Amino acid sequence: MNKKTHSYPSVLTIAGFDGIGGAGIQGDIKTISALGCYATSVLTALPVQNTRGVQSVYPIPADVVEAQLRAVLDDVFPDAIKIGMVHTTAIVDSIVNTLQQYPKVPVVFDPVMVSTSGHRLLEDSTIAVIVKKLFPLAAVITPNLDEAAVLTGVSIHTVDDMQAAGKKIIELGARSVLLKGGHLNAIKLTSLYFTGDGQIQEFSFEKIDTPNTRGTGCTLSSAIVSYIARGSSLSDAVALAQEYVHQAILNGKDAHVGRGNGPLNHFFDPQKLIINS
Repeated sequence: MNKKTHSYPSVLTIAGFDGIGGAGIQGDIKTISALGCYATSVLTALPVQNTRGVQSVYPIPADVVEAQLRAVLDDVFPDAIKIGMVHTTAIVDSIVNTLQQYPKVPVVFDPVMVSTSGHRLLEDSTIAVIVKKLFPLAAVITPNLDEAAVLTGVSIHTVDDMQAAGKKIIELGARSVLLKGGHLNAIKLTSLYFTGDGQIQEFSFEKIDTPNTRGTGCTLSSAIVSYIARGSSLSDAVALAQEYVHQAILNGKDAHVGRGNGPLNHFFDPQKLIINS
């Protein structure tokens, strides 16, 4: 009998499918793997999509989502969990009811509501349930400007608008918020990190001229959760993840993958699986 001597930092992603492989559960697995962690996954939805957009979305039944989740948690227990696309209220309830039993596991929630191509991915009736039940569960939520506008009902066009929107999302019950400013019409890409105690940290990067930004939000949230699983603090994980995404965009900016918004280069500097003794 072989003696097991070590483990890997384990990350569970709960997300939707992407047949193109740049976003969703496939993008998550690539990111987690590239950062030296072991990826497990639970599928919540089957979008029919490619680099040019989403044609339709087929949700996975909530009892099947819960069965997947319990199977993973009973076997390869995660050091941290990322939640992405949750398409129905029933799926939200299944996830929350299960994860509430494991309050010590850090959760990163990427509220996937609008695709890169502008397709609305979330049922309106699900938003209130997400705010009430998922926000308190997550250590950080990572909306983009379109998603923040859906959550707050306010249009966001400037960094000042971002400041107001982020504070409103904290007031909705989020413990911390990383508001991604990639859609701002500005020379620099600015993101703001809001904590529950009123602190705001600004991150700025030069914008990269490329259409290859598919799965940026999925990648960012997966990078945050991977760095948490590796032992970083939440604030450090947020900073490290944004640098990783910036480099993944930079190193994939000239690649031709598909006819629309191409993916990032998740493997620009892949790391070996980290060994925990």
